Amino acid sequence: MEGANMNAVDALKAAQAAGIQVSIDDDDLILEAPAPPPQNVLTLLAHHKAGILTLLYSAEDWSLSNWWTLFGERAGHFEFDCGMSRTAAEARAFDCCVVEWLNRNPAPSPAGRCSWCKQVESHDAVVLPYGAESGNHAWLHPKCWPMWHRKRRADATIALREIGLPTDKNKDKCNAR
Repeated sequence: MEGANMNAVDALKAAQAAGIQVSIDDDDLILEAPAPPPQNVLTLLAHHKAGILTLLYSAEDWSLSNWWTLFGERAGHFEFDCGMSRTAAEARAFDCCVVEWLNRNPAPSPAGRCSWCKQVESHDAVVLPYGAESGNHAWLHPKCWPMWHRKRRADATIALREIGLPTDKNKDKCNAR
């Protein structure tokens, strides 16, 4: 298997074939193997870490199948109920999966310090809680929120692509401008 055409699922399969057990601890991959793993497998795991974390975190309450089901249901709704082209429907369905990923992967931060610029709250620079669930707020200056949110969406996009969900890559080029 060639690395450029692989995704997180393929990387996990390569690890399993090499006798490596992969688990997670926070945002770290924990590898256990009876012998030193091949470097090419370690490189694959490092390259696809975001998607692997998504798969393994999702395994707690959502499987890869659940992501594909959400994607398929949303794409079908937009195509057949809303009259969108299949390409547009899939792009919109991918956006729905991004929102679901963001909801399932909150990025809480301590109150009083901006999660983006790391500056403490001051009289001239108030930090506000963003997020819906108590204890999962990200505290940000209002001016920092757009950059933080763009980064979070990019993280979600990478993780979802890593688990194989299709997206219109041209759309990303338009959004990057």
